[in-house]
Amino acid sequence: MDIRTFVFAGRPDLHRQADTIFSADWPEFIFHDPVADRHMARVREFFQNLSLLLVDGDDQIVAGGWGVPVRWDGAIGTLPGGYDDALRQAVELHEEGGRADTLVIAAAQVRRDRQGQGLAAQMLRRLADSGEHAGLTRVIAPVRPALKARYPLTPMGRFMTWTRPDGAPLDPWLRTHHRLGARMLCPAERSMVMTGSVADWERWAGMDFPDSGSYVVPGALAPMVLDRDRDLGELVEPNVWVQHR
Repeated sequence: MDIRTFVFAGRPDLHRQADTIFSADWPEFIFHDPVADRHMARVREFFQNLSLLLVDGDDQIVAGGWGVPVRWDGAIGTLPGGYDDALRQAVELHEEGGRADTLVIAAAQVRRDRQGQGLAAQMLRRLADSGEHAGLTRVIAPVRPALKARYPLTPMGRFMTWTRPDGAPLDPWLRTHHRLGARMLCPAERSMVMTGSVADWERWAGMDFPDSGSYVVPGALAPMVLDRDRDLGELVEPNVWVQHR
């Protein structure tokens, strides 16, 4: 398989293709995280070498992923709060002139028709290598388990302990990390926070919310809490912190 690795910023000719591929397979609400929105432009500007594309011989993107550099002392208690907090810490550390030592793999995705070919593992390895080349000696990731949306009422701390008969994680995305030697550290209970009005959530979820309360929204890892009096819905999504290197 002829797969080449490119820094995202070095292939502007592939950006439109990337936008199409990497917006697929995600629930709409995932694109409405105000913390991520506030920091993403600077993430793209500051950390270009940590955003990669895997491209086949026909110049078709087969996978992509990116990360951010943070400072972390290796203790579970000092991990970033999750995806949102990792972006914030990375941007603030860079702007303050601080020195990072840890790569946070923020995302990795394989094109739908190329899944099941080992490309996810290859993407994770190349992201970890890019962090090592940047002097980042640790690699961690706030993993969004692929199956968790089927069990939104189960606490993440419980879900992450579920295994198959062979002892590997039940969740296939956690299993991919596990097979690469990663170890699960702890839940990231407030990894992402998505907020919107009642009308926003009805549009994003494709369902009605006639009363205040908690709702199971398609694709969400936890219930969304809606307050009609405040015209506000909030989804706090947990992830799982894993460590690779």
